[in-house]
Formats: sequence, C-alpha cells, structure tokens
Amino acid sequence: MPSFLKLIIKEVRRETKDAVSILFNVPEELKPNYTFIAGQYVNIRLTLDGQEIRRAYSICSSPESGELRIAVKAVKNGAFSQFANTKLKAGDALEVNKPEGKFILEPEIEKQKNYVAFVSGSGITPVISIIKSVLKSEPKSSFVLVYGNKTAEETIFNNELHDLQLQYVGRLFPHYIYSQAKVENALFGRIDKSTVNFVLNNKHKELEFDKFYLCGPEEMIELVTGVLKEKNVKESAIKFELFTSSSHENVIKDLGGHSKITIMVDDEETTFEMSQKQTILEAALKQGIDAPYSCQGGICSSCLCRVTSGTAEMTKNSILTDKEIADGLILSCQAHPTSETIYVDYDDV
Repeated sequence: MPSFLKLIIKEVRRETKDAVSILFNVPEELKPNYTFIAGQYVNIRLTLDGQEIRRAYSICSSPESGELRIAVKAVKNGAFSQFANTKLKAGDALEVNKPEGKFILEPEIEKQKNYVAFVSGSGITPVISIIKSVLKSEPKSSFVLVYGNKTAEETIFNNELHDLQLQYVGRLFPHYIYSQAKVENALFGRIDKSTVNFVLNNKHKELEFDKFYLCGPEEMIELVTGVLKEKNVKESAIKFELFTSSSHENVIKDLGGHSKITIMVDDEETTFEMSQKQTILEAALKQGIDAPYSCQGGICSSCLCRVTSGTAEMTKNSILTDKEIADGLILSCQAHPTSETIYVDYDDV
C-alpha cells in the first residue's frame, strides 16, 4: 500500500539530450523498503506549482548493483519529465514509493535460457535492468535485444549496452533499428513484422527462446505479439509493459445510477454511496481514502484492486489478462461499479 518516503538524489546523469537517469541515496535502514526485482518500477510523488503529481518510472539498475536508479525521458507538456530533465539535481529530495510491477524476471543461477526483448524508446528502462540481472546472475543464459529509436543519439543507454556486449561476449546480442537515420550494422525503419522475422528466423534461427519481453507503445506491442502468436509462441511466454496506450475506450451502458461501495485499504474499511459515472479511484480519492494510484490512464498497475462482491467494468484495460479479470482484479482508475453494492479490496492483490 502507499508508503512514500523521502529519498535524497545522489546523481542526475544525462543519458541523451531528452533523458536523464536519477540515482537515489537509499539509507541502510530503508533498504528493505526498496528491495526490487528486475523490471519493476517505483512511483514518484512531488508537488509542482501547488499541485500533487504522481508518476511511475521503471528502475534501470539491476538488483545486483545495490543501486536504485530510474530513467526519465522528457515528453512534451510532461510536468515531471520536463522538471526532471531541466531542474532536478543532486541533493534534491523526492518522495518514492516501494517498487512494484509484474513485468519481471527473477534469474536462476543454474538455468540455461534464451531471452529476447523488443523495445522502443524509453521502453529500454525496465529491460536493461532485466538484461543486467540475467547476465550477472544467470551465467548460462543469453539475451537478444531488438531496440528501436529515431537515431543513435537518442538511444538511451547506448554506451552502457555497448559495454555490456563487450563484457559478456556471446551472451548479449543487441540489434538496433532507427527510423530517422541510416547507420552501418543497424536496421532502418521501425519494429515491424519483417524485423521480428529477420531476428527470429535469420539472425538467431538456431535459438529457441524461453521468454519474450515487449516494452513500448501499445501499437508495437500488439504487432509483435501478433507475429509471435502466428509462430505458435504461448501467451504465457510473452510479457509486456505499456509506456503509452492507444486503446479505444469501452463504452459502458447504463451508468446513471448509484452504488453503495465498501473499500478496504491498509486494513481500514470505508463505506459510502457513489455515482456509477465516477471511477472507483475518483470516488475513493474524493472520500479522502489513501488509495494507491499513479498514471490514472490504465497503463500501470498501481491502482490494482480486487472486487470481492458486486460487479464493475473497465473503460480501458491493456494490462490485465482475462483470467485476472475473472479472478476479480480491476484497474480502479478505469473501473465503474455496475451493481447496487460492491466491495473493493486494495489489500488483496
């Protein structure tokens, strides 16, 4: 549950002209709060111009490094991303929640596996953590990376990936693809069906991959997932994390009524009446309930909770599987109650 603690920034490092990585100083007594698995993210909370902002950012360091570092790419009109890239500095403090997320890999030292990742832009952030963890702690395994950007200069962690390739010869195989520059030994264009086929059927046809990691815009993830399924890759072998979503919203009919809702957060129950036109998260926050959230756009899982009685429908879902939904899990920032009474548990996830 929400547990934001103030951490002092140890370093703000320029990665590209539009991206920085932020290293936090985690005191010894707080390290148990920030133990993470490769691929996870943290929520950041701060107040800018009198307004509270929460943002989720993936951890780009590996658990083995003992560091907690995130990467932030500046986006147009992005309040925190612009602030981080222009004003944030060593010595500043940010409120940081505990690591979370299911886009993970836990290495097993005795295993011998082959992994491949298809990532675009800042989608590299959780994946480089996963790559470093595999290279360090699963020494018999290999990792193929297909990484799309506009140009080499805009490629986050370009130098670090080059150094890792030299350090782990024969285990890390990065393939770069640029949409706005032709570079020797790199592909030109975007990650599409031909790219996936070239990498899997040509460059690494001798490898049988155990797990596929996809991170970036929804359109790319859907395309790569479709190609993999055509190749009879099991859905359970494909893990993905969205950084942007283009999903069309699901129109939920008959949301004119009210529901009596009970919400459990941090072992505390609150019961009240809410309009079905509101999302469950909106209603909870209006009641002063400290419910967890971050993006409020249905692309992170910070607001995850479980409906234990009653029903709810989501206007957008690009994260939860059919099985998870059948088990009662919802994204509360997208969910509207559709029954007269409903019980929602944020603790049971």
